[in-house]
Amino acid sequence: MTVIHVPRLDPQSAMDRDRPVNALLKSQILHLHEAERRLPVRHHTDIYINAIKTEGEAVEYIRAVTEAIHGAHAEAAARRAKRRPAIEIAAVADEGPVRKPKSGGKGKKKGKS
Repeated sequence: MTVIHVPRLDPQSAMDRDRPVNALLKSQILHLHEAERRLPVRHHTDIYINAIKTEGEAVEYIRAVTEAIHGAHAEAAARRAKRRPAIEIAAVADEGPVRKPKSGGKGKKKGKS
């Protein structure tokens, strides 16, 4: 088997806040923008995505939208919990169903031939 050497990436150079956004970040921004559009208006970030030119600006937008999504979901979960009525059980059976014993009158009788 051929071994492929992968050089270690220096974590300091992994992100440069002043570097222009690449195609992957642009794609992520577009996907997050679509997700943001589906949120209630009060959770919109009002960030103009066409003005995002650097990795630092992209990071801020991604963080803002992610927090807005989490906030909207938490808010919706709290509303659902308020609406959910408490279920009360009126009666609970302690025993299983009562079964009638099988009658011995059917079939052949033993003893006489």
